[in-house]
Amino acid sequence: MSERGEGTHLAFLGLGANLGERAAELEAACALLAATPGLRVRRRASLYESAPLGPVRDQPAFLNTVVELETELAPRALLARCLAIEAARGRIRLRAQGPRTLDLDLLLYDDWVRAWPELVLPHPELARRAFVLAPLLELAPELRDPRSGRSLSEVARTLAAQQLRRVER
Repeated sequence: MSERGEGTHLAFLGLGANLGERAAELEAACALLAATPGLRVRRRASLYESAPLGPVRDQPAFLNTVVELETELAPRALLARCLAIEAARGRIRLRAQGPRTLDLDLLLYDDWVRAWPELVLPHPELARRAFVLAPLLELAPELRDPRSGRSLSEVARTLAAQQLRRVER
């Protein structure tokens, strides 16, 4: 990966939506991220459509992507910005893992392995979600899980049963 400026960090965010104009919501989120001082969107992966995972299966399919960021924001400040963007776009948290207009998840922040009450790095579900790994690996196929050191490409191959459909790029 290319050199970053002094005091900057490389971060990857997962973006998802399954209500309303899904692609437009993801575009709006990218624009709001790009307008954030101390943050630069470097690249965005293709869009992928996937069925819902987890306990709430009775909801529409998700549209997902990943963005690569260069940021001066600390992880918790970056998370706060993500939550503010979700709120600005009308996200209301009525049901855990339920339908949502927009979901922004901090997946990786450099190679940090850290935990705070509101944030765990890397994202605790990273290695269990094909809809995150496919777009993430599109941007950075060499990535390894900072916890285990395992290649995320290898991890992704174990998730073949989670069907995805690339819808853009």
